[in-house]
Amino acid sequence: MAALVDAVPTTALAVYAHPDDPEVSCGGLLARWARAGTEVHVVVATRGEKGSVDPSTDPDDLARRRQEELRLAADVLGVAGVELLGHADGDLPPQPTLVRELVGVIRRLTPEVVVGVDPTAVYFGDAYVNHVDHRAIGWATLDAVAPAASSPLYFPEQGPAHRVGTVLLSGTLEPDVWADVGTTLDVKVRAMFCHRSQLAADADEWLADFVRERAADEGRRAGVRYAEAFRRLRLHR
Repeated sequence: MAALVDAVPTTALAVYAHPDDPEVSCGGLLARWARAGTEVHVVVATRGEKGSVDPSTDPDDLARRRQEELRLAADVLGVAGVELLGHADGDLPPQPTLVRELVGVIRRLTPEVVVGVDPTAVYFGDAYVNHVDHRAIGWATLDAVAPAASSPLYFPEQGPAHRVGTVLLSGTLEPDVWADVGTTLDVKVRAMFCHRSQLAADADEWLADFVRERAADEGRRAGVRYAEAFRRLRLHR
């Protein structure tokens, strides 16, 4: 039988690269936790200013628009707080710098659970290579959680050490746990539609159905109607 994410943490932190990544990757779970009383926080590493195929796009205007879209989506999901690290899209800083920033966030917010990207997932079939920002933020998140945030001699200026108990990695090729999102899938869809700058003109016609189909595929693996898949690390029990 498939393992399900049943526990409801007091505080959870989702760490992603671009402004629409949390909704796409784990919006159903974040909304479910928020409904259940979890204090959910989201950190986004980049401004997302390169997220357009139109060469006439003004990057600063796009970044401002995407920041507003992120905040609208967070309100839909019920997220308690959103932080943007403000790095350039496609050009995250060296790993120690990024890890130090994330350690500061983790120690300040003291989450029980951190949700992020599986950086080991690089090739998805023969048609997609995982974005360099996804891989970078994924490794930085893991390095920040274990061992840096829990070890007082790493970045002592970032506050008292904090141990994260569980990490859930989305976008993984090796899922071993699923979140039942049957009650919040529509919330996830509404949050994704907040990111209009990233949607095709005809998205209203197909996006919601596509999201439901993907969630139904994972639901069949998990034995529920709709699900999101993760790789789970239990670091401290």
